[in-house]
Amino acid sequence: MPILASTSIGKSLSTFFDAVGKFFSDLAAVHWPALLIGLLFFGLNLTLRSRAFFHSLRAAYPAAPFQWRRVWGAYFAAVGFNNVVPARGGDVIKLFLTRSSIPGSRYPTVAAAFFVESVFDAAVGVFVLIFAFTQGVFPKPPDFSKLSSFDISYLAEHFRLTLFLITLLAVVGLVVFAVLSSRIQAFWARVRQGVTILSDRRRYVREVVSLQVLAWLSRFAAFWFLLDAFRIGGSVKNVLLVFGVNQVAGAVPFTPGGAGVQQALIVKVFASSGGAVAAAYSVGQQIAIAAFTASIGLGAIVFIFRFRSFREVIDAGRASREAERREDRGEAEPDAYEEDWLADDDVGAGESAAARSRRRRARAR
Repeated sequence: MPILASTSIGKSLSTFFDAVGKFFSDLAAVHWPALLIGLLFFGLNLTLRSRAFFHSLRAAYPAAPFQWRRVWGAYFAAVGFNNVVPARGGDVIKLFLTRSSIPGSRYPTVAAAFFVESVFDAAVGVFVLIFAFTQGVFPKPPDFSKLSSFDISYLAEHFRLTLFLITLLAVVGLVVFAVLSSRIQAFWARVRQGVTILSDRRRYVREVVSLQVLAWLSRFAAFWFLLDAFRIGGSVKNVLLVFGVNQVAGAVPFTPGGAGVQQALIVKVFASSGGAVAAAYSVGQQIAIAAFTASIGLGAIVFIFRFRSFREVIDAGRASREAERREDRGEAEPDAYEEDWLADDDVGAGESAAARSRRRRARAR
């Protein structure tokens, strides 16, 4: 099995880099104005989503003073990181940056607020997948094993292993639940606080769903122009097929932005447009979106949160989570991020967030 796995990985990498080569060799054929417009609409999509996320947090913490621009920065930083690094580490970055921007907040509450936007997204995702699987060009789940992407083909071919991994995740979840049982009442109170806006249907529809509808429309426009930019051709059917590809790729986070899965599915779905064109589009849109979101995300890290790199954010996040755990056990003072978070907005007002995080880690040691 290890030999077969390594062979499959090698084939997947070869296919991916062939597609990269086709993209760079065909740059002259890219319609750059359409590409730029597509990226702008993609940025609008994320901006609208960040505003909906802000409203969920505002409902959870109505008395806390915090700014939308920091939530926006955390949102872009997370998406940018996820598009260049596998395993969705950007979600951890978003969790930390958002939590450190809201005085008195706690990780379970902020994490629960992530769930609010997934309610509407899941409903739309179901309809997207139904449409994709009924068009005759989207591979059925049993055929995923024949795709040229190692991660999804390997999981589809080795169903028992996939079932084992799902079971393992469920067991880990139960163990975590058991570990938290001693503090479960306080924990669930914080989780319920994070989804407070769901208890007010009118406010939820007005401040979250309405923005998510606009975000989906912006995303629709983004992929329409990206399809035009790479000569696939924008249409309702083609955009919905790309949405279906993204839904499947998002469930397999072993590569940055699900790159390998996206590339394999797009080449299969748009085979009628020509293998070279489909391959160039599959890689081209991924590179364009990754470069766009990562650059804005890094800018937010540096200019809004005053960190120097994604690595520094991750280190500060670990220190902050450990401080909160010690505080919950009664072993530490409240996290200082809550006391001086406003200083981040003034470059000349003392230490930066990064310098403070280093000082706190040294003090903790």
